[in-house]
Amino acid sequence: MIYFDNSATTQALPEVVDTYDKVSKSIWGNPSSLHNFGEQAFNLLEQSRKQIADLLHVHADEIYFTSGGTEGDNWVVKGTAIQKREYGKHLITTAVEHPAIHNSMEQLKQLGYEVTYLPVDDEGRISIDDLKKAIRPDTTLVSIMAVNNEIGTIQPIEEAAELLKKYPKIHFHIDAVQGIGKGIQEKIFNERVDFVTISGHKFHAPRGIGFIYGRRGRRIAQLMNGGGQEKNQRSGTENLPAVAAMAKALRLLLEKEPKANETEHQIKQLISDHISKFDKITIFSKNTDQFAPHILCFAIKGVRGETIVHAFEKYGIYISTTSACSSKKHVASSTLTAMHVPEDVSTSAVRISLGDQNTLDEAKEFIKVFDQLYEEFDKLS
Repeated sequence: MIYFDNSATTQALPEVVDTYDKVSKSIWGNPSSLHNFGEQAFNLLEQSRKQIADLLHVHADEIYFTSGGTEGDNWVVKGTAIQKREYGKHLITTAVEHPAIHNSMEQLKQLGYEVTYLPVDDEGRISIDDLKKAIRPDTTLVSIMAVNNEIGTIQPIEEAAELLKKYPKIHFHIDAVQGIGKGIQEKIFNERVDFVTISGHKFHAPRGIGFIYGRRGRRIAQLMNGGGQEKNQRSGTENLPAVAAMAKALRLLLEKEPKANETEHQIKQLISDHISKFDKITIFSKNTDQFAPHILCFAIKGVRGETIVHAFEKYGIYISTTSACSSKKHVASSTLTAMHVPEDVSTSAVRISLGDQNTLDEAKEFIKVFDQLYEEFDKLS
């Protein structure tokens, strides 16, 4: 099997699963309990929090555990809207965000908030001038993804942060679900970024665990009310085995990051250079430092994306249409639509998303199968 769908989810590493298993079996106490067994659980929870903070060069009290990217995005967007509603009800995001952001914004519109969606260019990137023009006296939040999940565009986070230094009362949020471990941590965790969303299953941790970074001094309203866990910000008994496993997964990810990114780039380059020679191929993910190394999105004109996915699957190669969250809905890519790509091309788009376990030999096998399938598709059309 060749698994090229790592942006959808990654395989939990054996050593990560081992940590999850050991904690589940040996430290099952509730971190909120007063007895010694609960204290052991609490200590491990805080050790994991500190390890994650140290790896990202932030403070431990700035890390809040969640169930993943969707909850984190919802919490920051809606939590900011509620917390700062007396100061304004205008929010800014981009036209190419993940549904967790987009749909949260749309829900807030129904409650009387105004949302500005920044347009993107033909590479899926926003303009800082557009951001500057969109800011109003009643703007309370700017939310921008670090790496686009469909085509891999890296947004101008540092430039946006520099602009927002002039507007210190506006919350600046980064959805970094696709950006962690891709060599851009310094861009993401800069001094002007207030909130960052991370999801564990994108880097070999279990599903159902993630965290947000919330800069000291910045407050958002609670979405999960109850027993007062996570410093009374996110109630619910903590998923300690998954938290500990995620801390290990993040450490392993960052240890391998430089070499893994280099290999991902080489694989992407090899496949991109090859398929670009074919007439009916449109490539949306470029091989520049303005794009993440692990995502390659392309279309075969006249062949629907789901047809391409299933054709490769027959050879044991797993790719996806542009987004796992919308792949079964058979709709055009929201990013490509925002880029004004014609529908007959965007519905043909598929995504290769690489991880640190992929190899150049797998890329060569992909190319071999691609050549065979392209010939078959060409005959059919």
